Amino acid sequence: MEMQHNQVSYGAVYFRKSNPPRQDWERDYAQASKDGMNIFRHWFMWGSIEIAPGIYDWADYDMQLDLAAKYGIRTIIAEMVTSAPEWLYRKYPEILAVDSTGKLSKSYMGGSSATGGFGHGGVCLDSPLGKELAGNFLKKLVERYKDHPGMYGYDIWNECNYPHDICYCEHTQKQFREWLKKKYGTIKELNQTWHRYSYASFEDVMAPVETGMYPDCMDWQKFRKVNFHDQMQWRVDLIRGLDTKNKITAHGIAASLNNMAAGGSDDWLAASKVESYGMTWVTARKGSEPWKQWHAVDLLRASSHGKPFWHSEMQGGPLWLQPQVIGRKKEDGRVATAEDIRLWNMVSLAGGVTGILYLRWRSLLDGPLFGSFGLYSNNGLPNERSKMASKIAIWANDVNQKGLFQSSPVKGEIGIIVIPETQTFNYLMEQAGTGQFYANCMCGAYRGFFDNNVLVDWVNIDHISEYDTLYLPYPIHITSTHVKELLDWVSLGGKLIVEGCPAYFGDNGTVGIVQPNYGFQEACGAVEQSVEFMPDLGDKIVFDYEGKQIDGGLFLQAYKVKSGKEIGRYEDGRIAAVQNSFGKGQILLIGTYPSEGYYRNQTTDNRNFFASLLTWADKEQLVKVSNTKLQVRIRKCDEGTYLWAINPTNGEESAEIILSEVVTGIKTKLWGDNMPVFKNGSISICIPPKDAVIIQIY
Repeated sequence: MEMQHNQVSYGAVYFRKSNPPRQDWERDYAQASKDGMNIFRHWFMWGSIEIAPGIYDWADYDMQLDLAAKYGIRTIIAEMVTSAPEWLYRKYPEILAVDSTGKLSKSYMGGSSATGGFGHGGVCLDSPLGKELAGNFLKKLVERYKDHPGMYGYDIWNECNYPHDICYCEHTQKQFREWLKKKYGTIKELNQTWHRYSYASFEDVMAPVETGMYPDCMDWQKFRKVNFHDQMQWRVDLIRGLDTKNKITAHGIAASLNNMAAGGSDDWLAASKVESYGMTWVTARKGSEPWKQWHAVDLLRASSHGKPFWHSEMQGGPLWLQPQVIGRKKEDGRVATAEDIRLWNMVSLAGGVTGILYLRWRSLLDGPLFGSFGLYSNNGLPNERSKMASKIAIWANDVNQKGLFQSSPVKGEIGIIVIPETQTFNYLMEQAGTGQFYANCMCGAYRGFFDNNVLVDWVNIDHISEYDTLYLPYPIHITSTHVKELLDWVSLGGKLIVEGCPAYFGDNGTVGIVQPNYGFQEACGAVEQSVEFMPDLGDKIVFDYEGKQIDGGLFLQAYKVKSGKEIGRYEDGRIAAVQNSFGKGQILLIGTYPSEGYYRNQTTDNRNFFASLLTWADKEQLVKVSNTKLQVRIRKCDEGTYLWAINPTNGEESAEIILSEVVTGIKTKLWGDNMPVFKNGSISICIPPKDAVIIQIY
């Protein structure tokens, strides 16, 4: 069957040896094609293919590609050099990853495929021999399938992250030393920076096994991230050197806010390596609160930075017995319904994804993930969930939706700044305490805007010039270089809301003796009067802002006003908030963390605080929605303007929607049971539970 161009790639991960059973494969492909599926992704596991040195068993995978060509379903090959052959663990122990205790990686069963060959780090690609052996497998893989009619592309480095405590082998230690030589030039410079004054040469340097707020630990975390992404680039270069036709993609886990430091989940860096980028996002593992999937989709859109992006692993069925679901309500993603499938699809599609793949077409029949995530029933037959997915797949690729899926979400009204170094330092600092300080502040700020239907984007520090208004949560560690970039941006007309202790810890984690640090004192028009680092008492921090009592959190910085204007005080009378003009721009400095306060306790005053920041920035809200239970997004292209309204609740919800731009009417309804009514510039809308209404507007 000839492959067709699709507006939305729609399908699932299908084959993870040895599931589904061979006797059902052709029936399943026929069913998938009938149901509007147009793409399958399979795990091509090195450990299940190179069954002895130089001996490859491709039979099962050949059948997948042949069936794909027959039924018009494109194939994404998920390369899995992370699954190493069992014989390799015995024959080449010197190429295996080593953890911080010196323990070698061992082969174990992979729960997501119920096959052997997986290990804690597996083969270290810093080993020349390890890279050679893995590269030989990838070359064989590409050469075998690159010209197959069922072929579409490669998904490299599944979920783009790594274990927190690898690799400490001699090969990686050597790479680390070479990286340090390029950064510091001389061992004297390294000694001065690291406060380790007796290294005689770079050969004395060992990767730190402790975790602390020190330059060596900061360097080690940065090196690991760069090094693993260099290995990702090696995959790209190897594949592209052999295949110039098929796509190269990858996907992460939308964890840039909580796993970038320890596990390398830098979606911006990973997305920069490939032609499109995606994410695994499973509600059963994360929770069904509406903001959570939205924040992940927005994170994916931001990190893709103009490239196509896809929801590469979406939940299609239940999740049993796993620790993430124990103690949660049945309705909280544990037993997926057809209505859940509809809601999860609509959120990701509204956010701009160009593809949706379920992480199981059918559930595994072996191992701890038995019966989990499958869109179709365990026997491969359709059910209510798969029927809903089929309805969406066919609808999304209907010609009537051409304009809708050519459109893109409009830019956010406010950007939330993501600074990788801040998270790294926070990770090292948090080992002395508890909690996810950085992640909670980032997510709290997002949710503060989200709950007001303020459109917000995640903004990497490298992209701040693309926005006129930015919010900087939890800025405790910022390099002098990044501070200069921020203040230069403000001086040119930017409007910055910055939380307390900005750049308190400067280059190499050193506390600045002048606070706020690195020029923030002049820019904010205030000097520190006092500071308190007592996160265990942070829930008691409250400050007055425009007559409202706003919850802060974690830390507290109080100020003396210089050139700025006092606009808020703590309950004990100390100054909590200052605003100031700086060059052509404006800065609002809040001495604590209302982001963490809102993450912890969603009070009306805190929610209204985030809404008021648009007024402070002299911006008119793009979309005003009378019912805060609904989420509304706008997408645009040359074909027109499209409004998506989504109801994530279990009951019918109605709302009045007003856009800041002039709307003269509704052109057509593209999804939904009830036709909205336009009158006097307002759109009246009614949405059934876990459903959406999509309209094109004039």
